[in-house]
Amino acid sequence: MSTAAAATIHRLGDRALIVDVPDLESALALHSVLESERTEGIDDLVPAARTVAVLFDPPRKSADAARTWLERAMERSASARGSGSGDEQDAGPPGHPANGADAIAIDVVYDGPDLDGVAALVGVSTGELVSRHTAATWRVAFNGFAPGFGYLVTDDDWFDVPRRSSPRTEVPAGSVGLAGAFSGAYPRRGPGGWQLIGRTDAPLWRPRDSRPALLTPGATVRFRAVDALATEPRTDSAESQPAQASSSDGPGSAAITVLKSGPLLLVEDLGRPGGASIGAGRSGVLDRAALTLGNRLVGNDEGAAGLEVLLQAALRFEQATWFAVTGARGALSLNGHPIEPDVAVRASAGDVLRLGYAERGVRYVVALRGGVAVARELGSASTDIGAGIGRPPLSDGDPIVLGGAASREIPAVDALTVWPPPQDEVDVHVVAGPRQDWFSPASIDRFYDTGWELTPESNRVGARLRSSAGEALERSDDHALPAELPSEPMVPGAIQVPPSGQPTVLLADAPVTGGYPVIAVVADADLDLFAQLRPGQRVRFRHARGIPA
Repeated sequence: MSTAAAATIHRLGDRALIVDVPDLESALALHSVLESERTEGIDDLVPAARTVAVLFDPPRKSADAARTWLERAMERSASARGSGSGDEQDAGPPGHPANGADAIAIDVVYDGPDLDGVAALVGVSTGELVSRHTAATWRVAFNGFAPGFGYLVTDDDWFDVPRRSSPRTEVPAGSVGLAGAFSGAYPRRGPGGWQLIGRTDAPLWRPRDSRPALLTPGATVRFRAVDALATEPRTDSAESQPAQASSSDGPGSAAITVLKSGPLLLVEDLGRPGGASIGAGRSGVLDRAALTLGNRLVGNDEGAAGLEVLLQAALRFEQATWFAVTGARGALSLNGHPIEPDVAVRASAGDVLRLGYAERGVRYVVALRGGVAVARELGSASTDIGAGIGRPPLSDGDPIVLGGAASREIPAVDALTVWPPPQDEVDVHVVAGPRQDWFSPASIDRFYDTGWELTPESNRVGARLRSSAGEALERSDDHALPAELPSEPMVPGAIQVPPSGQPTVLLADAPVTGGYPVIAVVADADLDLFAQLRPGQRVRFRHARGIPA
């Protein structure tokens, strides 16, 4: 069956398409064709086990144009595979090896805690398992789970290794693991359910390098058994950076000191589109409209980095500068004198800005003239909590340096209409998800009829919802539990439904792939609403008009 005949295109929200293909080889072949013919307005191309996602920018590429471009690439991919040509399938991205002789070599000490258990599971000795792992030629099929995490596959004789029945809450950076037919290595510390057979010190993820991910789709990999590593596994992620990072915008003296950081104080801009194919999500400020407004008020470029403040904070100005507070609503004061939100205010050296506990909404945004100066990673100053990219969260006593993002004078009046954060039930418009057919008709109706409450477990990775009446979304008979969905690309706004039947809306810091079916995707224009929802606040999902399935 040809790729074109078997493939099905779905909407993945209003800024992405996702294609179902028969198998991994079809996905890799299609991704290779798409990558070689990428056009203006295509932000990213993300392959996965049996899918490929095309992320596009509507102002530069309409959904219809993106679909037409995709369909033509599918025809070319199917024609090449049907003719027996393997060029598109086997060729890797530029700069990567295309055969085993030139493969990326990864040294591994095979002493993982699951090594003996895995050997017993697949019925071979530990020595044979290691021998076959090192003898195989591996290829990076796709990235996901974490930035720089490559899902490796091989055409050589290999095993199907079940994941751990209980995932670990902490897997050390550099751990080499197995799951299903895949092998991989963890670029950073975090939770995981793969079977760990060894460890490596290979530089899997270096976000400030021109090539941040060592393993990208199409690269060929060989593992080498060694008795010891030259260095301890580490990454240049947020957890290993110094408290004060230098700035690509130019160094400067501290303009502000954090007196009280509150629950979470982050440096955020509008994010880093274009990194999903190597496992890096968009990230960025959750309330994009608030940051854009604040930057306009203080004369910055709209995408300049500012501060995202969860609930409350206090800052001392070490030099005179302009600032604006947008987003959440609460008591604001400068040296004890009340100030208004959504206006530009000039602070003098020694002034103290206090953002009182948010009474409406939950996240303030503080825009500072010149923007916050920190080292950029993948072109962005944003901190991605889920992926560990960017500057660590600010703490009490930390300095803040300003950059050169100011491009115009402070405006007398800003024409942008300001809407305060909602207090009551919120309507959120969504596009039908690519896996809506995984749910029963009654559950689809329930999804739209239920007032879903935000739970306290929500964060920048995802907004977790629950029904106050205890209702759950149930699978259709064709996809009943424990049926699993192979990992596939995700986007901010994707509404996943885990086995509990309670939906989760993925937000800016969510992983770029996931294995729970997506029933719907929040329209991009409504996604900022989740930045300001408070626990217990309710949302109702509505069909977005004018967006076909």
